[in-house]
Amino acid sequence: MQRFPCPHCGPRDEIEFHYAADAGKTRPGRQSSPEDWARYRFMRKNTKGTARELWQHAGGCGQWICIERDTVSHAVIGSEALGS
Repeated sequence: MQRFPCPHCGPRDEIEFHYAADAGKTRPGRQSSPEDWARYRFMRKNTKGTARELWQHAGGCGQWICIERDTVSHAVIGSEALGS
């Protein structure tokens, strides 16, 4: 099991977190087509190497964080709090 560093609670087991999306994805506007929304919601880059992802610490503080990790080795490089 992976351990994610929550900036608010410290290191926690991955099971406490819920994946949301790739960080930096642009949300479609209100007038976007259903295809644009489907692409936004279901398609991922799935890059090999370093990736930035949005996660919610649902089983802990409930805060949203950005986790940077290596998708090959699963090593967590770091995390940062989102919002305030």
